[in-house]
Amino acid sequence: MSCITDLKAYLPTTKKELQLRGWDEVDVILFSGDAYIDHPAFGAAVIGRVLEHAGYKVAIVPQPDWRGDHRDFTKLGKPRLFFAVTAGSMDSMVNHYTAAKRLRSDDAYTPEGKAGMRPDYCTITYCNILKKLYPDVPIVIGGIEASMRRLTHYDYWSNRLMPSILVDSKADILVYGMGEKQIVEIAKAIDRCAEDGRSLRLKMEDCCAEDIPQVAYLTDKLRGERQEAIVLQSHEEAVKSKRVHAENFRLIETESNKINAATIIQPVGERYVVVNPPYPTMSTEELDAIYDLPFMYHPHPKYKNKHIPAYEMIRFSVCMHRGCFGACSFCTIAAHQGKQITSRSEKNILQQIDKLKNLPEWKGYLSDLGGPSANMYGMHGKDMSLCEKCTKPSCLYPVICKNLNQDFAPLLHIYKQVDKLPYIKKAFVGSGIRYDLMSEAYGRELIEKHVSGRLKVAPEHTSAEVLKLMRKPSWQEYEKFHRFFEKVNKEAGLRQQLIPYFISSHPGCTNKDMQQLAEQSKRLNYRPEQVQDFTPTPMTLATTMFYTGLNPYTMEKVYVAKTKEEKQKQNSYFFWWKKK
Repeated sequence: MSCITDLKAYLPTTKKELQLRGWDEVDVILFSGDAYIDHPAFGAAVIGRVLEHAGYKVAIVPQPDWRGDHRDFTKLGKPRLFFAVTAGSMDSMVNHYTAAKRLRSDDAYTPEGKAGMRPDYCTITYCNILKKLYPDVPIVIGGIEASMRRLTHYDYWSNRLMPSILVDSKADILVYGMGEKQIVEIAKAIDRCAEDGRSLRLKMEDCCAEDIPQVAYLTDKLRGERQEAIVLQSHEEAVKSKRVHAENFRLIETESNKINAATIIQPVGERYVVVNPPYPTMSTEELDAIYDLPFMYHPHPKYKNKHIPAYEMIRFSVCMHRGCFGACSFCTIAAHQGKQITSRSEKNILQQIDKLKNLPEWKGYLSDLGGPSANMYGMHGKDMSLCEKCTKPSCLYPVICKNLNQDFAPLLHIYKQVDKLPYIKKAFVGSGIRYDLMSEAYGRELIEKHVSGRLKVAPEHTSAEVLKLMRKPSWQEYEKFHRFFEKVNKEAGLRQQLIPYFISSHPGCTNKDMQQLAEQSKRLNYRPEQVQDFTPTPMTLATTMFYTGLNPYTMEKVYVAKTKEEKQKQNSYFFWWKKK
C-alpha cells in the first residue's frame, strides 16, 4: 500500500492534483455528498476506482458548495464524457432529519461530523446546477438516494408522492443498485458517441440505454421496451389514489425479487420512466476484483487529521458479502444490493485484512467481520432452478425456506483463519446477525470468541401482528436465542450483553402493542437509552403502508401512528424505567 499522504495515490480532487498526473482534462467528474474516503465501503470511491480500472480518467469533487457562485462545480472544467452524481452513502433527507423531522446536529460522513455540508435532496440540487452550467454534458446519477427514488415514491419530509428522481433532477440516466457494471457500460457507450463525433448530449439511441441492464431513463416514446414489460399505473394516477400507489409497489417489489425480472415502465406526464432488469447476481470473482482495486483505505490527505465519524466506525472492519434475503419491510438493503448473496473469497478477505494492519493506529483488533447480515455469508439456494421461479421477498419469513443452504462451515473457517493471523489480537462481529438463522456451532463460536462485550440483534418488536407486518421472526424465537446466549456466556465464564434494537410507530403498531413491548422489556430487564422511531424512507414496504394505510399484498387497512403526539406516546413506552 502506498503512503497514505501521497496525493497521486488517490483520485484527483483539484486542478493541482490533475496537473500532478499531467492531465489536461478528465473523462468523468464524480460529485458526491460525502467526504472522499478511498475505501470500498464508500460507493463514490468504488465507482471512481472501477472507472479508473477500465481505463478512464476520473476526478471526484466531494461535498461541493452548492451556494454562492458554484465554483466547486466548475473548478475541474468540463469532462470529456459525463458527470456522475451521488448524494453519498445515505439518502440526504435521512442524513439531515430525524424521524420527528428535526434537523440533525451532525453528519457522520463529513469531517468533524459537521452538519450542513450537503443540500436537502442532494442529487436533484447538484444535477440542476450542473445542467445550468453545462447543458450539453450528460449526467449519470446513482447511489442509495437515486436508487430508491427511481420510480414514484413517498417522500416523508415533504409529505407527498414524488415522481422518479429523473424528472426533478433532469439527469440523463439513473444507475440503481451497486452500479459497478453499469457505470463502465455507460462510459463505453458515451465514449462511442464521442468517437463518432456525435453530440455528447446523451440520447438513448446513441447510448443504447435500453440494452444496459440495471439502469433507468426517461423517454418520450416507447420502442421495444413494452414487450413483456410490467407497466405500472401512472405517477398522476398514484397521486390521486393511495390504493393505486400500493398496487404499484406490490408489482415493483415482486418483480425486483425475481432472478429473471422484467422491464418496469411507469408513465409520468407525457413521458415514460423505463427501468431495465438488473444484471445477474455478481460472482465471487467479480466481487473480489472490486476489492482488489488500489484503495488507500483512508480519507483523502486534504482532510489531514480531521475526524470523519463514518470512517472511524469502519476503519478496521471487513465486509465479506453483499445482499440480504431477510426482506424486513422497513429495510432498503435488498432493494438496493439485491436479495441474492454474493460472497467474497476467503483469500480476498484475508488480503484486505493484511492491508489494514499497515494503517495508522492499527492495534490488532478488527471491529467487524460482517456484512448486511453478518451470518448470511456464502448462503444461497440449494437448487437455484427453484430460486429462479421464486417471487417471495424473503427466504426467512414466514419460515426459513427449505431450499436455503444454511452451511456455516465457510464462515466458521474464515473466523478460524483470521484468528490464526499473528497480527490479530481479536476479530469481532460488529454487524447485526439474524438470530433466526443460526446453528449451535456457529452461535457458540460467535458468542465465545467474536463478541466485543455486546452483541447487536434486532427483534424490533414483541407483538405478533406488528412482527408480521415487519416480516420479522416471532418474539418467542428471540427469547430462545436470548436463553442460548445466556447459557453460552455462563458456560464460557463471560459477562457479555445482548443489545436488542426496537422500533416504535411502525405501521400496524398501536399503543397496546407498545405497552406489551414495555412489559416484555421489563421482564428481561432491558433499559434502552437509545431507541428508534420509525422513519419512512423511500421505496420500502413499511413506507408504502405508512403513506397509504394499506397492506399492498392484502389491501387490508393498517393502523398508522402519524402525528407528532402519537409517535412521542409510542416512543415513551421504551422508557418504562424512568419515573417521569
